[in-house]
Amino acid sequence: MSVHIDIAGLRPERIAVVLSPLAELGMALHALAEPGHHPGLQGWVTGVTARLDSHLADRMCEADFLWRTTFSDLFMPFAGVPGRSTLPGATLAEDLDLVDKLTDEQFVDAALEFTCALPYDSQGPDALSDAEVRRRALELAAARGPRQVRFSERLLDDPPRIRAWLRQFLEDCDEAFFAEAWSRLRHQLAADARHKTDLLRRKGAAEALASVSPAVALDESAARITVDKLGNGRSATEDGGLLLVPTSLGWPHLSVLHRYGWQPTLHYPVGSPELAAPPSVEQLALRMTALSHPVRMRICRHLARSAYTTSELARVHGMTAPEISRHLGVLKKAGLITTRRRGRYVLHQLDVTVVARLGSDFLEGILR
Repeated sequence: MSVHIDIAGLRPERIAVVLSPLAELGMALHALAEPGHHPGLQGWVTGVTARLDSHLADRMCEADFLWRTTFSDLFMPFAGVPGRSTLPGATLAEDLDLVDKLTDEQFVDAALEFTCALPYDSQGPDALSDAEVRRRALELAAARGPRQVRFSERLLDDPPRIRAWLRQFLEDCDEAFFAEAWSRLRHQLAADARHKTDLLRRKGAAEALASVSPAVALDESAARITVDKLGNGRSATEDGGLLLVPTSLGWPHLSVLHRYGWQPTLHYPVGSPELAAPPSVEQLALRMTALSHPVRMRICRHLARSAYTTSELARVHGMTAPEISRHLGVLKKAGLITTRRRGRYVLHQLDVTVVARLGSDFLEGILR
């Protein structure tokens, strides 16, 4: 499973590493709504929450599905401006002006993404003009609770009203807590953007994309970027560009904007505690599957304590050597055991470090 971005014909100068105050505000709202996703931000979240005005806190709950369960593309409006070449604003106000440049159809489609009612990376009818799409959007919103229904109904009945509400809300968040955070975070993000831009110029796109995340890879022969994600999607730069937008608050989320007709954008975390080479989603699935078998679990119990030969494990478990070999093969393919030779004996042992990381690897994989 992965998201692919076709970049055939993309000129190097059309790849830009840029900061977006609005995208970072979106991540700030997400961290406040889901602090469990961001253990490194617990102190900041606690501080902001403690001094937050109760009225603003209540307003955060009105549409938190735009940043809690999904990261709405409304926080990266520059990608949707016609021409597919617009860059983020230098200030939050400029970014919010770009939201105003989205059509009502674009705004509503992006805001309704949490209902999963509309096609994302292909063209389809919109909820403002198609009665069946509207009905389906409200039906799916109802399954998620009354707040989503009320928001969706207001959005579909009066998009300008919701647009004004959202802008005022984000401006109030800026005044309450984000302006202070942005004044501190933007220096780290600017330094990372300069570094990635330098890599692009000196070593090319493959090197720069690899530095974004080990989950991002460029196949130059196929002119395609592949992002290892727990989901499928496809986009293309076509006559537009590719944007790389860093976030200080985003780890472990690596977001790929691949909405149909919008400029592809990678929203990636910087300064994160992620491993140098985290496992791919496929490799993670192999490891979880390998450990789900009761016999392999018992084998791991022995291999965690000491190194054993195949024959020794066969005697301990009352199985034949070929049966044990098949189970060892599954564990080895998943990267869970190491093998070394001592004379004429081959010894197997559990890689405890890899197994110890499974919890955090699993969490990163499903949140990526």
